[in-house]
Amino acid sequence: MLKKVIAYQNEQNKHWVGNGFHVYGLLRPNEKINPIISPFILMDYASPKEFRSSIVPKGVGEHPHRGFETVTFAYQGEIQHRDSAGGGGIIRAGDVQWMTAGRGVVHDEFHSEYFSKIGGVFEMVQLWINLPKEFKMTSPKYQSIKKKEIPCIKLNNEINIRLIAGDYKNKLGPAKTFTKIKIMELYGKSKSNITLDLDENTNTVLFIRNGSIDLQGVSYKDNSVIIFDQKGTKINFKTTNNLKALLLNGKPIDEPLVSYGPFVMNTKKEIEDAINDYKNGKMGNLL
Repeated sequence: MLKKVIAYQNEQNKHWVGNGFHVYGLLRPNEKINPIISPFILMDYASPKEFRSSIVPKGVGEHPHRGFETVTFAYQGEIQHRDSAGGGGIIRAGDVQWMTAGRGVVHDEFHSEYFSKIGGVFEMVQLWINLPKEFKMTSPKYQSIKKKEIPCIKLNNEINIRLIAGDYKNKLGPAKTFTKIKIMELYGKSKSNITLDLDENTNTVLFIRNGSIDLQGVSYKDNSVIIFDQKGTKINFKTTNNLKALLLNGKPIDEPLVSYGPFVMNTKKEIEDAINDYKNGKMGNLL
């Protein structure tokens, strides 16, 4: 049974996050969308943009998080991360950075010194993934996933899958997760017929980074975010141009969700606690 499309958007407006990330806000938490995208919360896309060389790296300065995970997919350029739990490093094209904020962490993100010095095209996606109540106060953790660690799967000689999290076709993605999710990048040639097998009673989001597809009688192109019903186990579509896409699939977290800026918790009281803990230095700081 096919998973039916239940929502769609094509965001056209961009905004700056700091001075290094010019992004489309593709997903944002609200009462209407939360149940159909959970455990995913938010997604930003910094489409390809040329940056001139700079002595001072561009990015976003020190800020806190609590109660969820951030996942950054690097496509072009380099991103340098550091956090108050001791995590950090540089991710390059094809790498993925996975930060578990848990009980609280302070971090910053900038273009790497090398990329800043030479300049060039920058492109990335950042995704927020919710944590269940039992893990919201877990210890912070940082996973630096290199391109070479991500398994590739070929479907019918027409599409290549990079499996970042979860299991698919007897392969296992390298990311360690708290809930059952699948995250995969899809790369296909024009006029390819693609069928993806997924679990029943899961939420699924397909982001078309570049290219176009025909899906259930509708054409979708660059920057499209397509959300599917939990019912069904298959997604089938045909590419009409070369495709670069990101597929998110996961078992929803059936718990209250309260978000405020960089904090995602279950109650307003927990949000207030997070704000106070940050102000009182309980999430650490960057030296």
